[in-house]
Amino acid sequence: MTTPRLVRTRSELADALGPARAGRTRAVVMTMGALHEGHLSLVRAARERADEVVVTIFVNPLQFGPAEDLDRYPRDLEGDLALLAGAGADLVFAPDVAQVYPDGDPVVRVSAGALGERLEGAHRPGHFDGVLTVVLKLLHLVRPDVALFGRKDAQQLMAVRRMVADLDVPVEVVGVETVRDDDGVALSSRNAYLDAEQRASARALNRALRAAQAAAGAGAPADEVRRAAADVLASEPGVVVDYVALVDDTATDVAADATGPAVLAVAARVGTTRLIDNVTLTLEGR
Repeated sequence: MTTPRLVRTRSELADALGPARAGRTRAVVMTMGALHEGHLSLVRAARERADEVVVTIFVNPLQFGPAEDLDRYPRDLEGDLALLAGAGADLVFAPDVAQVYPDGDPVVRVSAGALGERLEGAHRPGHFDGVLTVVLKLLHLVRPDVALFGRKDAQQLMAVRRMVADLDVPVEVVGVETVRDDDGVALSSRNAYLDAEQRASARALNRALRAAQAAAGAGAPADEVRRAAADVLASEPGVVVDYVALVDDTATDVAADATGPAVLAVAARVGTTRLIDNVTLTLEGR
């Protein structure tokens, strides 16, 4: 197994990347560490698309609210590097906060606009501004041809794609399918917070998505598709729902008579842990 090279500073990163070479492509996978199979699937997908694969590991304080889990978010760089060995990464950039924000909290930030005020943004004000700010900085530092993101964070993927299009960032953004455990729960670093009883409750999120898929496949209109998912979550006493939404690619609720592709997105708290999940489906209407 090949262990990727680790760099911690901007200058080390620039030296490791070197000048652009004609005919060679570079991919980046951005993470906050505490890696799992979902992250590794992104790395493997990047390996298939590019000659050089860079993984970034940085817990970004800008995207955490004051009452969120920044301080206790799992960190295990040594374990992350062991998981990345043989997965296809060539280089790991794991900077500290001072490297990413050398002048302190940035005065100028990327705004996610209205897209960042819906769903996750409504529950986590400023979250997507923080996400887009660090993503843009890392794109500048790594200079990739392609950037890969998991579809589990559907609204994040929407926001990154819109930023890249609106600001003319020269990178291809690729979404990679969600990886799930055998019980259907989407892989997430925050799953480590769940005890056995909470883990059983968390399975309701995937059941809700499958109920929505079944309703859409049967030709149900948008409101019934959304209700099918909401009913499943409402029946699980260990789940406190933040939202169940059926949206388009701008995170806007679809019309009652909508047809075509849509995203059924859910967010809920299980114990003290907040989980999100989603599925893309096709509305056919009756």
